[in-house]
Amino acid sequence: MFRYFIYFSYDGAAYHGWQVQPNAVTVQQVLEEALETLVRCPVPLVGAGRTDAGVNAACMVAHGDFPCEVDCAQLVYKLNRILPPDIAVSCVRRVKDDAHARFDALSRRYSYRVVTAKSPFERRYACRIMPGVDFDAMNRAAELLYEYTDFTSFSKLHTDVKTNNCKVTHAAWRRVGENEWVFEIEADRFLRNMVRAIVGTLLLVGRGKMSLEDFRAVIDRKARGEAGDSAPGEALFLMHVEYPEEIFL
Repeated sequence: MFRYFIYFSYDGAAYHGWQVQPNAVTVQQVLEEALETLVRCPVPLVGAGRTDAGVNAACMVAHGDFPCEVDCAQLVYKLNRILPPDIAVSCVRRVKDDAHARFDALSRRYSYRVVTAKSPFERRYACRIMPGVDFDAMNRAAELLYEYTDFTSFSKLHTDVKTNNCKVTHAAWRRVGENEWVFEIEADRFLRNMVRAIVGTLLLVGRGKMSLEDFRAVIDRKARGEAGDSAPGEALFLMHVEYPEEIFL
């Protein structure tokens, strides 16, 4: 068997997240079906992580084992011909046989977009918030994330992970337009629903409903019920997954 990494992007609006599940259409299911059509045998995929229903990916990575070596450029071309318009493959790379899309990832970067004015063109990929939010206060709160590793307060309940520890290396709001801001966060790993829960809680700080001390207390208490509501999924994008160069052939 020959292992390959597949790099692809998708609009998550039509999918119930990345991972295959019963009675729901997922990105993994559609991509595996396309691969089986081309390769003439099942190619189970393992993704770099999960994305929830409606969440988008500018760059997702998955690995799969093929029965023979493949022409990477041709596979990209053929996959894009049969995949639906909301999934696009950008690259296929041969990797070592034990390379793992999830466990070998050094870091992942997400972005979350918000707009402070109504726009018919931004409604699918940004969350509209009311004007007057204090982004400086939210950035001061975001800096507190660097001091912690246990993010239980921002994790979906009853997940199957062994630890809720993550190392956040970047977290900040950045203005990208007159009425548009983006929250960018990078870490070695993320818990399920973590980014959306962080954004929802930061917005409480920005609206003056939570102080910096309150935000710190939320993390300290290690209880999901202490944090704010999860921000809507359509404004969240997985932007990049970093790997060590030595796993590629």
